[in-house]
Parts: sequence; structure tokens; C-alpha cells
Amino acid sequence: MAEHLYSVDQVAELLGLHVRTIRNYVREGRLRAVRIGKQYRVSAADLEAFTGTPVPGPPPEAAPRHAEASSIVEIDGVDARTADRVTTLLTSSASGHRPGGRPLRVETVYDRDRSRMKVVILGGLSETARLFDYLEGVLAP
Repeated sequence: MAEHLYSVDQVAELLGLHVRTIRNYVREGRLRAVRIGKQYRVSAADLEAFTGTPVPGPPPEAAPRHAEASSIVEIDGVDARTADRVTTLLTSSASGHRPGGRPLRVETVYDRDRSRMKVVILGGLSETARLFDYLEGVLAP
């Protein structure tokens, strides 16, 4: 297994110092580091030699990124029958099982007097896009 390399930011955080201070230590040769691309990396062994104390293990893996969409769609000129179809389609689609088990919420409001409908969708990017495709299919002339 390869030895963990710390970024300058991680070393600064571990030591409670400013990032510029760590960079200066590297440039002055006080802290040994390797340059990868435009960034310095410090091995755990070099960090231990610098501090004279054991270094905690590698930082835990970063949590996977998660992006969510919050969308409000306003639809004018909608009759009650179409509003019911849209509501049924979107809510049934949202209640289905999705990979990762991330929830998808759909709320609809229909204003009969103005023939206007609002759809609120909260969920993952691809799931939300899929619902937009379904919505476009129902509303297409």
C-alpha cells in the first residue's frame, strides 16, 4: 500500500498553522515535500520527522458528492383533467424505488380559477430531469 501524502492545506490544519507558513517551510527546506503538478505533497514519514511526533493516520475518505435540485415549474392554461394526470404521473414516479434510496419529493398545486398549476420537485439531478421529461410528455400538444 502506498504511503499517504498530505496536501499543504492538510498539514497546516494538522499543525494548526497557516498554509503560507507550511509553504515557506517547504521552500526553505525545513519540511521535506514533493511537488506534484503545481502542488506540494508531504509524506507521513517526512511530517513525523519534522514534528518529532507520530502523525495521525490518513484522513477519512471524503463523503461522496451529493447534488440536489429544487425546482418550481409554473404551467399556465392547464385544465383540471391535465392537472390530475400530471399530479398522478409525477407522484407515482417519485414514489418508486431509486438507486441509492435517495428520496424524491413532488408537490403539486392547481388553481382552477386561473387554470394554473405549480409543480415543486426536490431530489437528485438525474431523477429530477427524468420527471421533467415525463412532464414535457404529458404537456406536449
